[in-house]
Parts: sequence; C-alpha cells; structure tokens
Amino acid sequence: MKKILIINGPNLNMLGKRELSVYGSENLDEISKWTDEKVKTKASTVWYQSNIEGEIVGRIQSIPGEGFDALVINPGGYSHTSVAIHDALKILEIPIIEVHLSQLYKREEFRHTLLTAKAASAIMSGLGKKSYYLAIYSLFD
Repeated sequence: MKKILIINGPNLNMLGKRELSVYGSENLDEISKWTDEKVKTKASTVWYQSNIEGEIVGRIQSIPGEGFDALVINPGGYSHTSVAIHDALKILEIPIIEVHLSQLYKREEFRHTLLTAKAASAIMSGLGKKSYYLAIYSLFD
C-alpha cells in the first residue's frame, strides 16, 4: 500500500462556500473522505491544508524520511506565484502530482502560469474532486 501526502493551499478550506460555479458545493473534508474511500485498497493518505506559504514550504521540507511514496499537491493560488514552494518541491525524490479542481486555461490569464508545476511529475486540471483520486491512481502501474 502506498503512503501519499496530500497538501492543499490557500482558500481550499473554503471549498463549498466560494465560487460554487467553479469549485462545486463539496467542502475539502467531503472531498478527502470521498477520495479516501475510492483509494482505500491501494493507498493510505495524509491530508494537510494551510493558507500560509511558509507552513506549506515547511511541510514539504519535512517529507523526506517520513516514508511517503508520493505527494499530491493543490497549491491553490500559490501555484501562480510561489518560487518558494517550487524550490521546496525540487528537493523531493518522490513523484509529485499537482492538481487543480478547475480548468485553469478557461479562467483568468494569470492562472495560466504555473510556477509550482515546473517541479511536478504531472498535472491534473479541470477534473473537480476526481483530480485527487485520479492523481493517486496515476501512481500505480
């Protein structure tokens, strides 16, 4: 069984309350429970969320030595701006799948630049809550 860390960035704690037409009505807790149920026979997950860039960097830096097989990360708005998260991701020697619930290329132009994705093994965008589930399943042969 693979051990997967899932990091969620700013405003993802507000899912189910913000921009319902973009993100849907489910909150992060509901999405994490749905995902965990879908992958329970293949992976164990640890979910983490922070609105603070430095806390996300610190969590990424703590990954080596914790026995994680992969990282799934939704950096939220930091994906467009955070060199610090990008640099922290580059220290990892495990697969990194970046996910975005919305289809970024149908949104504002500034969302088309993904600094953090340059350090990712793969990107999933526009699949809603399925992004997490499919990211995890992409790690299996």
